[in-house]
Amino acid sequence: MSTHADAPRTRAQHRDPSPAPLLPPLRLGGLEVPVPVVLAPMAGVTDAAFRILCRRHGAGLYVNQMVTARALVEGHRRSLEMAAFAPGEWPRSIQLYGTEPASIAEAVRRLLDDGVEHIDLNFGCPMKKVTRQGGGAALPWKRRLYRAIVAAAVRAAGEVPVTVKFRLGIDRDHLTHLDAGRIAADEGAAAVTLHARTAEQLYAGRADWDRIGELKATLDIPVLGNGDIWEAADAVAMVRRTGADGVVVGRGCLGRPWLFADLAAAFAGRPLPPRPALGAVVDEMLEHARLLVTFRGPERGIKDFRKHTGWYLKGFPVGSETRRRLNQVGSMTELETILGGLDPTVPFPVDGMRLVRGHHGPPRPVSLPEGWLTDRDDEVTLAAEALVAAGGG
Repeated sequence: MSTHADAPRTRAQHRDPSPAPLLPPLRLGGLEVPVPVVLAPMAGVTDAAFRILCRRHGAGLYVNQMVTARALVEGHRRSLEMAAFAPGEWPRSIQLYGTEPASIAEAVRRLLDDGVEHIDLNFGCPMKKVTRQGGGAALPWKRRLYRAIVAAAVRAAGEVPVTVKFRLGIDRDHLTHLDAGRIAADEGAAAVTLHARTAEQLYAGRADWDRIGELKATLDIPVLGNGDIWEAADAVAMVRRTGADGVVVGRGCLGRPWLFADLAAAFAGRPLPPRPALGAVVDEMLEHARLLVTFRGPERGIKDFRKHTGWYLKGFPVGSETRRRLNQVGSMTELETILGGLDPTVPFPVDGMRLVRGHHGPPRPVSLPEGWLTDRDDEVTLAAEALVAAGGG
């Protein structure tokens, strides 16, 4: 007679147990993000077309490009276009920039009326035309104003989660990340993101991941890490080193929306998908261009796609003449012809994952309003925010 111990095992009993995920889903108030990976908002990049491509590869949170609160309130056409979402897109997530509480609150209310389900506040932009007005990465230095803006957004949002993104500070002598995190948590922010560079660094040098761990140890709300995530192994290393609750990916996904498939696999403990050969990259490029044409029309859609071509083909041996033609491509038919002439069997370049994309350049002193560093707690009122295009920080 067979006993239970020597009875034949079923196929299910022979299976290896499912790998344990590295992190649980990310909870932002009532919003649950199954994979704790966030697409960083980038001006002119994270539009509906790019978000669709990224979402197809992984179930993260895909944030619309930044809009300016004042411009949104005043109904500027360009800002209204930037705040648009694809039909059926969920969750609707967007980044908001502002320098005074009233316009931030009104902008939040209007976004909620349009069905937005997550709002991220930008306090990380290091651009000169932003910081010299006291905005972006300069603003958290003024703690009272920063608190008032975060509080206004959270109150106006109600049950909709508000998150806050900031940098380490202005420079190494003027760090703000711990105060910025504590204030955001005090005022009801659902999570914070730290880009672990100062404004002075811009996008140069290495991100200081240890500061992310420092912030995580200080707060009881989720802390997301941003900076130097070029491939899935970087995200895993950041989380293990810092204890972060998730990662925010910016430049690393330029021309590589499939990076989110890698990240989803890595966080689930699964093997990574194979690197795409040139033929698969070309297919992704054509789909991206078609989506842009659908949303923006033939002429503007192809024009907007030009900047993506260099990112997609970074490291591939396609030749300078092909790159030049793609930088000037004028129609979908022309794009298909140029890309159709490439060898689809060319493998992904060995060092292609770590080739820098997007913003780069040396550090530079931060432009600030006169007397900005004198008193962190003085009452300060800034002029209405400029209508700027910023990468999110």
